[in-house]
Amino acid sequence: MTKTTIDENGNNPLKSKHSWQDVFTGAQMLFVAFGALVLVPLLTGLNPNVALFTAGVGTLLFQLTTKGKVPVFLASSFAFIAPISFGVAQWGIPATLGGLVAAGFVFMFFAFLVKINGNNVIDRILPPVVTGPIIMVIGLSLAPVAVGMAMGKNSGLPAENYQLIIISMASLLTTLIVAIWAKGFFKLVPIIAGIIVGYTLSCIFGIVNFQLVIDAPWFKIPDFTFPEFQWQAILYMIPIVIAPTIEHVGDIMAISAVTGKDYTRAPGLQRTLLGDGLATSTAGFFGGPPCITYAEVIGAVTLTRNFKTRVMTWAAIWAILMSFVGKIGAFLSSIPTVVMGGIMVLLFGSIASVGINILVKHKVDLSVSRNMCIVSLVLVFGIGGMIFDFGSYALQGISLCGILAIVLNLILPHQKKLNSAD
Repeated sequence: MTKTTIDENGNNPLKSKHSWQDVFTGAQMLFVAFGALVLVPLLTGLNPNVALFTAGVGTLLFQLTTKGKVPVFLASSFAFIAPISFGVAQWGIPATLGGLVAAGFVFMFFAFLVKINGNNVIDRILPPVVTGPIIMVIGLSLAPVAVGMAMGKNSGLPAENYQLIIISMASLLTTLIVAIWAKGFFKLVPIIAGIIVGYTLSCIFGIVNFQLVIDAPWFKIPDFTFPEFQWQAILYMIPIVIAPTIEHVGDIMAISAVTGKDYTRAPGLQRTLLGDGLATSTAGFFGGPPCITYAEVIGAVTLTRNFKTRVMTWAAIWAILMSFVGKIGAFLSSIPTVVMGGIMVLLFGSIASVGINILVKHKVDLSVSRNMCIVSLVLVFGIGGMIFDFGSYALQGISLCGILAIVLNLILPHQKKLNSAD
């Protein structure tokens, strides 16, 4: 009887390097990530086909950087929705892409810091008292956008207001039900489920324009957009990387726990951060949203117990192939914004909840004056819309909150909580 050997990546060297099962499992992984993958470009004005292409290319770059050791698929973080939307409105898509290219270099800078100082340097620069309120602002600052989309404000859709509310709330309710009560694989696709129900209702109410899908060709080279570099957009986008960096560290620790391998040591956190940086900058060069490690795929790996990195390779290949199907982009563009609005209500609220959870999980004591000051100022500046106007450049929103939180954490003296007896 021949003994079966498995290498450190979960691959069987006695079998062919790639099997048909890996091909189809890779397609399944892409399906899990698909809903949120295309959600970011649809909400920010970027091209969904380009997002598919850059997600595939970014994943392959990540695998090269990490020596093919980490079984993850890369796509865009929801933390980038607000800054990309603001950047597109303020400076246009090319300049915003230039800022995203620069954001990738910030990931690389963090990778360099980890390389020379060790993994704990991230915690020293970005402790929970800094990251928690910043992530809360990212979610809460988007609340008016989500509600406006859910109500169909300025959508121009040919439907009554009550019909738009029915569509958005049905999308929201479906997403909630699937996320909480679904079992197995279906629990991983709540966004896709919400879109299906909302899109079906939109068809019933007659507000979907199928002509774009009919006219679109089957084969089409993605509409790549190349970046322009404006220092205002770059300075605005750089602090945004704070939240995704923390998200990345958490994702790598989570996938390490699932697979039983410590990826923070081999290939090392410096390599995974470098992979995110290269993928993000490359995506920006082609016109796609940032590419970083992705929670939905980690959930799929946890459920399926499939630790093969070559499955992610096939997911990347599927994404690249699908990016050249013109009808896919046209279909995604036909989804009414009100459908997305219902899902966004939950999504943006969940982002804020993550920030709250960071403060609770790490037991950040808000009775300590320095902690209370940092959290309070970040929340008020971010949600209140504080702007520091320097003429040709205005510092505001998440960028302002990120810089403010880091500076306050560095300059405010550490204090001990006084006992009531004192």
